[in-house]
Amino acid sequence: KNWMTRTEDVLSSLSPSTSSMTPPASSCSINESYKYIFLPICYSFTFIFSITLNSIILYRSFHQAKRWNASLIYMVNLASTDFMYGLSLPFLVASYIMRDCWVFGDFMCRLVRFLFYFNLYCSIFFLTCISVHRYLGICHPIKVITLETKKAVKNTCVLVWIVVFALTCPIFRFAQTGYVTRMNCWDDAIDKEFLEYIPYGIMLHLIGFFLPFSIIAWCYSRVVLTIFKTLNGFRRRKSIRTIITITLLFALCFFPFHVTRTIFLLLKVTGKVPCETMTTVSMCYKVTRPLASFNAWLNALLYFLTKDKVGIYSLKKRYIFSYSWNITAPKNPYHPFRCR
Repeated sequence: KNWMTRTEDVLSSLSPSTSSMTPPASSCSINESYKYIFLPICYSFTFIFSITLNSIILYRSFHQAKRWNASLIYMVNLASTDFMYGLSLPFLVASYIMRDCWVFGDFMCRLVRFLFYFNLYCSIFFLTCISVHRYLGICHPIKVITLETKKAVKNTCVLVWIVVFALTCPIFRFAQTGYVTRMNCWDDAIDKEFLEYIPYGIMLHLIGFFLPFSIIAWCYSRVVLTIFKTLNGFRRRKSIRTIITITLLFALCFFPFHVTRTIFLLLKVTGKVPCETMTTVSMCYKVTRPLASFNAWLNALLYFLTKDKVGIYSLKKRYIFSYSWNITAPKNPYHPFRCR
């Protein structure tokens, strides 16, 4: 009998344990009771404002706008994706109210998680397109006239939808329902597939946020320098203040979420992480999730607040007018309307 017991012990030590197949940090029990109150309130707030404000933008664009320009085309696409983002939130609100109990089935779990991230990154990409459009309109107005036609802008928008769909469609594979103490809808991946998810999650952050954020920061920094050199007084202050506000809101909404989520994913697969550290990072990640969702209605709010013709759009017209009278101006590196 003792010989049989020793044999079983040896065999059990050689066989892979269940814990080795799961991320090391999964053994840490994290108290997430706070999210059952905090997240439903934030997502409900975002749902109401994103649906309302973006509906107004879409209605005015389709029924009142007589002529569509590149800015309006980008804005309609941005409002559309923010509107669809809001439609995915009631399912998450219901799930959090029921304390992570998912009652809508596996397909709806995958669909809701996909729509959450698909529309999130569509919003980021369209904001990037708008920043590039403003940069070209102010720093290279002739190129805007010749290259940024309505057809080119529409093709760019279609390309954004396709690229973001390709970028986020793996979520359909990883997001799924699973039973722990109740039926859950996993946001990232179940434990046995989490190690496979990590490379995709990091790649999604790099291409979906950090790259667009770098482009936006560079474009608006060039625009601010140009405005500072060419406008004076109230118009300069107003234009620079508007651009700084847009950039800061973008960073505030998306930067904390992606940084904390990246750290959370890396720590979850790293061994010997103190439970207190994992708890703190997890809490920061969950708290910054609603910040990313706030952008769905902040975009629309900024549209209403900055819709007037004063500022960067009047500066763009001024540049084009100047170039139309002096077409050789771009050749002069010291011309006051040339981006440096």
